[in-house]
Amino acid sequence: MSSMVIFSASAMFFYCCALILVISRLFHTQGPNRKAVVIMAAIAVALHAAALSQAIFTPDGQNFSLTNVISIVNWIIALTFTVVLMRMKVIVVVPVIYACSVLSVALLWLVPPKYIYHFELYPEVLGHVILSLMAYSTLMIAALYAIQLAVIQHKLKSKQLILSPAIPPLMTVEKQLYHLVVIGVILLSLSLATGFIFLDDMFAESKGHKAVLSIIAWFVYIVMLWQQYWVGCKVRTAVIYTLSGATLLSLGYFGARIVKELILT
Repeated sequence: MSSMVIFSASAMFFYCCALILVISRLFHTQGPNRKAVVIMAAIAVALHAAALSQAIFTPDGQNFSLTNVISIVNWIIALTFTVVLMRMKVIVVVPVIYACSVLSVALLWLVPPKYIYHFELYPEVLGHVILSLMAYSTLMIAALYAIQLAVIQHKLKSKQLILSPAIPPLMTVEKQLYHLVVIGVILLSLSLATGFIFLDDMFAESKGHKAVLSIIAWFVYIVMLWQQYWVGCKVRTAVIYTLSGATLLSLGYFGARIVKELILT
């Protein structure tokens, strides 16, 4: 059994342990045992990183296949939420994150296509890729905050919300959402700028949709921030903006590659 399979299986096991600990007491008056969740999740994140290193760094170059990129994004998100779990009330969306992490780790060895690149020859392209991954991950975290915001508002309106230390105040989540969108837009702007500067084929036939959808998503987020600054956004409107931008980015980043790497192969 290869080391990547061992790392992947172990990461999935510990993610599942963290997931069970959260779900079993999600809406309990005391909330889940955060310390136990963080310990399980931290072990899972470390093992996930080890599995990723085995999958990406190959003798032929860096394997940036669709499944590997999806797993990188999930790892960044899982790491972020695991780090902030003890300090911030984000427990509502944690089950989604860890469940997606289990699937993304499974993809590493169940569906292992190759997309080899030599970033050591093109460091400027590596910079663009890192900015793109950070921008996408940040805006996906914002989308998770938007989902959390929608859930809390729905429960408040229907008077179903159980008073629990695990559930954050609505205004706090809304403020954090806008902070994340601002950071994500800055990273996305840098990603688009480096793409225009360093990539000759930014609008090539196979990549043009990614650039176009990313630019449209950028405008969606800019309009959201402009509206919030000048007239204010209702919670529902902010959620729609955030999820629309995230959907456009996801279609741009992964749409064609899903067809090319998983369906046509």
